[in-house]
Amino acid sequence: MPTYGYICHACGHEFEKFQSMKDEPLKRCPECGKDKLHRKIGAGAGVIFKGSGFYCTDYKGANASDGAHDHCSCGCGGHHHDHKKSSSSSK
Repeated sequence: MPTYGYICHACGHEFEKFQSMKDEPLKRCPECGKDKLHRKIGAGAGVIFKGSGFYCTDYKGANASDGAHDHCSCGCGGHHHDHKKSSSSSK
């Protein structure tokens, strides 16, 4: 379930509410009680896959080049491989 941001156009009160996507947007401000509450449009959340088995280059940094990266913590030199395998396997 997503968290929605709300703002009241009467009093300026802002808050977040954890709701199902099927729920109707809230209308009444919990602060002033007026029906001037509006759901804010957010950027949403990105999906991040963590754990072994992903490429070293999956999450490029802001200053990453187009070539292979040499900052992989396993010492693979940025080569694509499954991190679950031992470091002696082919890279």
